[in-house]
Amino acid sequence: MTQTLKNIQPVTTSAPVMLVTGSAKRIGAAIVRAAHKQGYRVIIHCHHSEQEANALANELNETHAHSAVVIMADLAVVNNSETLEQFTNNIMQAFGQLDVLVHNASRFYPTPLGSIHHDQWDELILSNAKAPLLLSQALYPYLKMQQGCIISLLDIHAHNKPFANYTVYNMAKAAHRMMVQSLALDMAPDVRVNGVAPGVNILPEADSDQALDNEQQNKIISSIPMQRIGIPPEIAHSVLYLVQASYVTGEIITVDGGRSLTLAGGH
Repeated sequence: MTQTLKNIQPVTTSAPVMLVTGSAKRIGAAIVRAAHKQGYRVIIHCHHSEQEANALANELNETHAHSAVVIMADLAVVNNSETLEQFTNNIMQAFGQLDVLVHNASRFYPTPLGSIHHDQWDELILSNAKAPLLLSQALYPYLKMQQGCIISLLDIHAHNKPFANYTVYNMAKAAHRMMVQSLALDMAPDVRVNGVAPGVNILPEADSDQALDNEQQNKIISSIPMQRIGIPPEIAHSVLYLVQASYVTGEIITVDGGRSLTLAGGH
């Protein structure tokens, strides 16, 4: 369990700071790019994707010097008070403040009934519920100083429409959804807490064990009223709206092309 702070540079700007967990690629990277384009300094968190995270930071720093840093850590740091404190210190050393925390890091895989075991439970609950809660708690004093906000990436399957064979993931995301609503009460009025629930806004990587063939992709597209797969910038747009929506807290925005209107669960 290691954690390393990368690309730290002295900065003098007063631009707001956003941390996005799991942001080396895909949706997380889209959020980072969109925030950076709007003038944010960004902290790119990664665990295994160090090469992609550093490439993203270098790209952004070429546009605005000293505006992006990388922090590499296994989010299991939250399981120990000392490692969590060190991780928190590394985050705050990056720019000296934190205005927005985005919980994007997530593990996602099926857990068919009959084959569920403790390691799956621990991993899925950690990334999708435990780490977001304990990291929010650790960073709350700093977010409070900035009158900042927290945005969580959830899932349309976390509320009344469970995804078949993904029981542990469904449970973990449902817990995360309740965290959003609970913290919105407990952190008000100093810190707003909201969520974004994607549908099919990005397909699994082609070389992953979750890859979909053309027939599966076409079946999914046919079930979406907008008749297309979403794209990561559409999630980023909703995240940045919630960052700026100063009178919105405890809300979940669904960004799924209307899929949840027709989804009966298990499809």
